[in-house]
Amino acid sequence: MKKFDCIFLDRDGTLNPDPGYINNISNYNFYDFTLPALKMMAKNFHPFCIVTNQSGVARGLISITNLNTINKFIRKKFIENSISLLDIYMCFDHPDNASINRKPGVGMFLKAKREHNLNLSKCLMVGDSISDMEAGKNLGMETMLVLTGEGQKTLKNFRYKKSISYFADNIYEGFKQLCQ
Repeated sequence: MKKFDCIFLDRDGTLNPDPGYINNISNYNFYDFTLPALKMMAKNFHPFCIVTNQSGVARGLISITNLNTINKFIRKKFIENSISLLDIYMCFDHPDNASINRKPGVGMFLKAKREHNLNLSKCLMVGDSISDMEAGKNLGMETMLVLTGEGQKTLKNFRYKKSISYFADNIYEGFKQLCQ
C-alpha cells in the first residue's frame, strides 16, 4: 500500500457529477462510489484536501453563501464517515483573470503545504481535468486521472499522459489499485 502525506482531490467531476456550476445544495450529490472510496483510503490514515476551481462565483452564478452550504455538507459527510479532511481550498478566479491559485496554478496547494506541513512530493493529486493533472505534475506529485467528469476528454487531449501516475474509471477503482 502506497502511503501519501495527503491526497488532494478535485471536487466537480471527481467526487460528484458535474452538471456545470452547482449553485445550490439541492444540486449537489456525491457519486455512489465516492464515500466508500474515501473510507477505503482513510482506513490507511490518508488525510485529504479538496482543491477546487469555482469560477461560478466570479461569473455571478454561485453565491458564497450557497458554496459555504455545500462545503458544510461535504465536511459533515467526511466527519460522519470518519474521513480526515484537512481543508477545502477554493479559487473563485475567472479563467480570463486567473491568479496563481486557479489550477493549474499551485497557490491552493502551497497554502495547504504551509497550513498542514505537507511534503508535496509525497502527495497525490486526483482529478478529472487537464488543470488537475498539470497542477500535480508542476508540484512533483503523483497524479491519478479518473475517467468520470471530464476524464475521458482529458485522456484524449492531455499531452503529458506519460506523467500521469495512475488511470482509473473512478476514484473507487483508483483507490482499490493503491490498496493492493
